[in-house]
Amino acid sequence: MIPEGNVQSNVDRFSGFEDDYDRYRPAAPQQVAEILTAYLGTRPRLVADLGCGTGLSTFLWANQAERVIGIEPNDDMHGKAVKKLSHDHADASGTVSFRAGYSNQLDLESGSADLVTCSQSFHWMEPVSTLLEASRVLTEGGIFACYDCDWPPTFNWTLEEAYNRLIDKADAILAKLVDEGRRAKKWSKEGHLRQIRESGRFRFTKEIVFHNKEACDAERFVGLALSQGGLQSVLKTGSTALDADIQAFTSQAEQYFAGRTLDILFSYRMRLGVK
Repeated sequence: MIPEGNVQSNVDRFSGFEDDYDRYRPAAPQQVAEILTAYLGTRPRLVADLGCGTGLSTFLWANQAERVIGIEPNDDMHGKAVKKLSHDHADASGTVSFRAGYSNQLDLESGSADLVTCSQSFHWMEPVSTLLEASRVLTEGGIFACYDCDWPPTFNWTLEEAYNRLIDKADAILAKLVDEGRRAKKWSKEGHLRQIRESGRFRFTKEIVFHNKEACDAERFVGLALSQGGLQSVLKTGSTALDADIQAFTSQAEQYFAGRTLDILFSYRMRLGVK
């Protein structure tokens, strides 16, 4: 049984597409470590990365912290992270580890973590209990930070519009196929900073905006869309309602990229609190 406050459909949302998620989603950019280490004022002794998924946000800290623990409730995502650690990042095994767990019930000692991070994940967590638990495990002066990139990335307005249309249609189809009580519950990202402030656990709060360029071709841009949970949720029902739309979107992306690999801009919003 999952801890009170968690939503099973939120955990299940990410089952079955861990490989595509890991292949196409952006890894946490270097700016995350630079910003948080500067605010902390020292090299982190322990980073707890909540909702770490396949480890895209966890491995960032392999050479930038004494220890980092990625915590993930979804078995498929957690398994992918563990596999990557043993096969692709064996040199980080002394620093990085992964655990199955939930954001509001952490198997960590009080006052043990310098940083608690949530990359692309805080909106899937019950915020009040998660912030209370983050505050418990943070050291005095430790930092809670949740950060998300804007979807879609920035490079061409016609393809961005097509991306938005595809995602919106997926959400509309999902609303018809799955009863509200069985759909994932998502908290507004725009409310993150307010939630951190209203928790009363942090002496300083702030929203920070930064950007990162990454290489992208047609396959990756389409993969970014297909890695979105709403679209995957439709596909997992067995529905073919999106097949023609996905094909049209793929053709448009292939026509634009024309075999090229281009730099595209991912814009990030970090909301943080200093305990």
